[in-house]
Amino acid sequence: MGLANWLTLIRILLIPVFVSLLVYRRPGFALVVFGLAALTDLLDGWVARRWNDQSTLGAFLDPMADKLLLTASFVTLTYLKALPFWIAAVVISRDVFLVVGALLVHMLGGRIRPRPTWAGKLATFFQVLTVLTGLLARFFDLRLAPTPVLWLAAAFTVISGLQYIVHGMRFLNAPPDEKREESRERALYS
Repeated sequence: MGLANWLTLIRILLIPVFVSLLVYRRPGFALVVFGLAALTDLLDGWVARRWNDQSTLGAFLDPMADKLLLTASFVTLTYLKALPFWIAAVVISRDVFLVVGALLVHMLGGRIRPRPTWAGKLATFFQVLTVLTGLLARFFDLRLAPTPVLWLAAAFTVISGLQYIVHGMRFLNAPPDEKREESRERALYS
């Protein structure tokens, strides 16, 4: 297991620390831990590309670590009333739909090598920004994160979810020969 995967593993191990710090009312330390987790995300990608340390395990673990961190963040900040329930519901619902869709494709014999779309990248950016504003709201003892950030996160989350669903439906409706070609040569979600 290479350095990139170890960095991803560190990010996963930081999640319970981050959540515990938030729940026990240590938002400043939680913000630092969230920053460290974000740094490991940047570093693992850089290490994987720079030292050709890319692996199948890393391709699975990295997005999983990101989803776990964001889901834990949204659930905890919603529980602490730093974020409204509806934004957590939008973000988590999209991820549940994607996992169910991926399982469906897998059960039907397809292989998925998802790549983020432009909307997915923007959704992730605004989700992280939403978490940061929620953390800052906790740190400065404000009621809620700023509404425009929440709406942008929700909009790009829904758009990216619809984009993934359309790509998945195209894959499922394609003739069997095209599915095999799709799984070998192109990513399902490019």
